[in-house]
Amino acid sequence: MSNSLADQYLALIDEIVTQTLKGNVRSKEQVRSQLEEAVESGTGEIFERAVASRIAETEAKLEESLKAPRILRALKTIEDEWQKGQKDRQVASEIAIAASQLNQAEAVERPLIFLSLIDPNQPNSLNREQLKQLAKKLDANGAAVDNRPEELREEMQPWSQGIVAGLTNYQQLEPQLVSWLYQSAGSNIGFGSKKEMGPWPVWQQLSAGLPRLVFTALAEDQPLEAITRTAVDTASWVNLAITLTFMQRNLVAWFDKQPYSVKAGKQLSYSTFLIFAAIWGQLSQGFSSSGINHYQALGDGSFQLMLQILRTFSQRDDFPLYGGVFASFSGDYLQDTLDYFGEPLAQVEGTQEKARILTLLGYSRQMLGQAAAAKSFHERALTIAQQAGDLPCETANLCHLARNAVLQKDYAQGVSTSQRALILARQSGDRVGEANALVNYGYAQVLQARANDIADTAVYDGAIAYLNQGLELAVKQGDFQSQALAYNSLGVGYVMCDRPQAALDILTQGTQAIQSAGNIYLQGLCTLYTAEAHHALKHSDEAVFYSALAMFLLESIGSEDWRQAAGLASILQRQLGPENFAQTLEKYRRQLTPVMSMEGYDNLPALLEKYRQG
Repeated sequence: MSNSLADQYLALIDEIVTQTLKGNVRSKEQVRSQLEEAVESGTGEIFERAVASRIAETEAKLEESLKAPRILRALKTIEDEWQKGQKDRQVASEIAIAASQLNQAEAVERPLIFLSLIDPNQPNSLNREQLKQLAKKLDANGAAVDNRPEELREEMQPWSQGIVAGLTNYQQLEPQLVSWLYQSAGSNIGFGSKKEMGPWPVWQQLSAGLPRLVFTALAEDQPLEAITRTAVDTASWVNLAITLTFMQRNLVAWFDKQPYSVKAGKQLSYSTFLIFAAIWGQLSQGFSSSGINHYQALGDGSFQLMLQILRTFSQRDDFPLYGGVFASFSGDYLQDTLDYFGEPLAQVEGTQEKARILTLLGYSRQMLGQAAAAKSFHERALTIAQQAGDLPCETANLCHLARNAVLQKDYAQGVSTSQRALILARQSGDRVGEANALVNYGYAQVLQARANDIADTAVYDGAIAYLNQGLELAVKQGDFQSQALAYNSLGVGYVMCDRPQAALDILTQGTQAIQSAGNIYLQGLCTLYTAEAHHALKHSDEAVFYSALAMFLLESIGSEDWRQAAGLASILQRQLGPENFAQTLEKYRRQLTPVMSMEGYDNLPALLEKYRQG
């Protein structure tokens, strides 16, 4: 039978080619329609072999026949339209299966099933056009024939309505998705409250339903949990899931295409993952604690969305194991965002993804001055990374634990842990990890020698040699985060060694790399030690400028290190006298206000007073 069917398909192909050459085929859709009518279900492979044989025969005659190129084009059209039809049939089958899964599931299971259909971590995640088709399948009024029981049709109608509403919401938001970045050239760019001119007010105006309520709460610094105490039905939740999912995906895609800069680069991609995950984390907590029966399913679904986002983020090749997610967060906003991940992640089994997110939480806590919490996160992440065989993550956590030990003045532990990280990085060929381990090793040695009152310059020179090796390797890798850490650590090392001019030279040399890294914490530390170097060199005016700038940068992200900058500024104020200090600040107003705004500049005296009051 297959031979006769093959002959039948060859005849069909020849007929379509003949009609095409005669000019009787008006469109590609006409070809596809003929194929759909003539090719029997389940015999596609036989048809494909017939097309392939005709193409091979024609290609062999290209140099012999003037007609052959035209025949080949017609055959290629047949082949293309068949493949497109196959793809459409596959999609239609997947949508039918998805609709069937939702129809047959218990009500409490539907949110998780629906989320698996739009999960970007799954190979056949539904796109917007496919979701439209799914909505039609679920719509009780959309199909001419619907054999579902009336009760089930009514149950599924909110799902259809929610999908349509979410797609409509996103369509309205899409043209203005990034317009908030350009509202004010002088304002901080990122995800903050209305004070930071974030995106929420813009998105609030362009959305409707539950998404509008969420954006309004974010714009007004209101807790999202309050929304879950209002009447939230299934359609509203689906609307929100669709809207936020496509917003988050397309924001990340847009940021990834931008230049590597603080304003619109990878740092904002990282922040996008975190802030959208945090939104779902807050909503999950609210729904789950509401005590309303059907809200538990919405809470589970919100929790799953949070995990989907974090999983996608953690699997990126450029996942920030060593820092760089803070450029677009204010201090309070960052701390609030990170708070939403601690408890939920405790409910998740140890995986590579979990280890990486815990790493991020660890160095974030360290930046905020929470050394004990940072150490706990890194120790948990290290254990999970070892179990998962994630060597880069294991190395990163050893590096962070070494840095943590140094900051806690346990210099011997810092040196030994850095050595472990260096050995592991070299064994696994992790060049970024090796650069960071070298920097941490040299940095720990400098501070250990300083704490032990070692005067032998050879000890310091050996430690600084490790720092320079780390810097050289980081530059070769083109890794701005590692370069920023290396330049900063060298500057600190030279300050500690009482070589302020060398510190000033290396910190100045590293300014571009540190700014390119987009890590405000490292920028703040670099500025702080630049101020320390100027102070040691008795450059009073420059020390005032850099100490004020460091105080602002570090305080703006909630880092306790702002107090060190404020301490230096207070010393300078006493040495110069309040009036001369104020006059010096005024002299630098033009350089300071583009970074901190007039409000930030005017707040500097209040920060100094806050420091003095403890």
